[in-house]
Amino acid sequence: MSLAAALDAGHPDVQAVYQSLVPDDRAGAASLALSYGRPTLAAAWAADPRHTDALTLAAALLRLGRAAEALDALEAQPDTARTALLRARARWQLGQRADQADVARILARREGDTPALMAAVTLAGEQALGAPYAALRVLAEGLKVAELTGRPADAHLLAVLAHAQLRSGGAKGRRTAERALERSVARSPARVLALFALSRDAEALRDARDGELHPVWWEVVRVGRPTAAALAPSTPADDR
Repeated sequence: MSLAAALDAGHPDVQAVYQSLVPDDRAGAASLALSYGRPTLAAAWAADPRHTDALTLAAALLRLGRAAEALDALEAQPDTARTALLRARARWQLGQRADQADVARILARREGDTPALMAAVTLAGEQALGAPYAALRVLAEGLKVAELTGRPADAHLLAVLAHAQLRSGGAKGRRTAERALERSVARSPARVLALFALSRDAEALRDARDGELHPVWWEVVRVGRPTAAALAPSTPADDR
């Protein structure tokens, strides 16, 4: 069995599969585990002294809601966009300053790091959801970047956008959530947020549990949720 297949299936022998890999093949195992929604394994493998990966370790710890530990893991890392992004999310999880997402956005633009810019815009959009029109303005940058680079919009960004649209009374929120769901991967924050936007709460909670996702990732979207009427499918006339 391949490591990817074991991770996807949640196979009980996944650790044995990892141990059977030659050292060079273990180097990317932590990021692979995180991409399959297995943050505990990702954190353990990223902390392997032979293949230390501080950024993946921090990202995995953030999935688990262990923000203080994530900041510790990033302490010696250079001030790049991706490091700034992880620090910004960690500080937000800890209830500290929210303006650090703007620092990450500035660095991502300067470095030309499109994925980091998308993620920073997404975080800033989450932070602004209490004022949905402000969130829409923030998230518009991510959509523009996707358009200019010819990349599909990030699933996590779309999921946050769906919540902003629903809160602002827009007719597109449900369709945006469906697009986010289509592009998301199992056990990811994007999948969980998209399911919540579609009022498929039981599925969202199951995916979150399977992906060991701490409630801090979705608490923001469950405050002041839209009514069922706002979530009803729209007709073509609604888009005018």
